[in-house]
Amino acid sequence: SLKVDVTGQTRKEKVILPSYLQGRKPNTIPNKKIEDPASGKVTTSSIATRQDLTSFHFIPPRVTFGVLKEGCTYATTVIMKNVGVNFSRFRVKQPPPHTGLKVMYTPGPVAAGLQVELEIEIFAMLLGEKDTGGLKEVSHDIEILTETETLLLPVKANILC
Repeated sequence: SLKVDVTGQTRKEKVILPSYLQGRKPNTIPNKKIEDPASGKVTTSSIATRQDLTSFHFIPPRVTFGVLKEGCTYATTVIMKNVGVNFSRFRVKQPPPHTGLKVMYTPGPVAAGLQVELEIEIFAMLLGEKDTGGLKEVSHDIEILTETETLLLPVKANILC
């Protein structure tokens, strides 16, 4: 129980889940609504009045690589879970080459309740930068285009010069 600890005593402070367990809706940019008759809409009366039938959550909600050595490649995995009631398709808009980021994934529809893995890879590099002898922060929002919205997955890293 979240109200008592392992000894059976009432908790004094609230239990905080780690960020990797907190799947949450990412920052989004809504798309223009286009009705597609073959998109597999669910028309059950109990959910017919809901507007947001397709939705994805990221676990973890943001990627922080930490301090990286210049010239090395690093990778991590982000889970993209469909928490809506319809299957949904998505595609990833690859980041520009100067960021050093690349996203690898398997394209295709994601059924309701299922998830896909996105592998985020970064090549730590500094283009046109003079050696400052310190850290250079790299930050970019990866755009993931779905049928109803554009999701933004923030990625941050510090490159050791």
